[in-house]
Amino acid sequence: MKEKIKLSVTLPASPDIIYKAWLSGKEHTAFTGEKTKSSSKKGGAFTAGGGYMWGKNLELEPGKKIVQSWRSTDFPKDAEDSRLEILLEKSGKGTKLNLIHSDIPAGQKDTYKQGWKDFYFTPMKKYFKIK
Repeated sequence: MKEKIKLSVTLPASPDIIYKAWLSGKEHTAFTGEKTKSSSKKGGAFTAGGGYMWGKNLELEPGKKIVQSWRSTDFPKDAEDSRLEILLEKSGKGTKLNLIHSDIPAGQKDTYKQGWKDFYFTPMKKYFKIK
């Protein structure tokens, strides 16, 4: 049975800045501390986490929404890609980032839930605060 994660974080930057940073290999590398190659085009591929995860941009709505196919080296070889949705909405002087990660292979949900917090949300709070 596939699993799903829903997480949110409020960041001190505009939706446009976060959107562009997520899709920029240089900025994604800067806020995670891990080598990332990315594309800002629909259908474009990405690798992140130093090659730990990869996928393609399925849907892009500038400043509002990023939908990607997503998988990691921990996925069983026969598992289908999961789906990652990043939804951005203005919140006060910052942005509420809603992350929905669905179609995760059974038994991996808790690992990814903690990973999103530790390797994305925590460093993103620091990165956008000083930017």
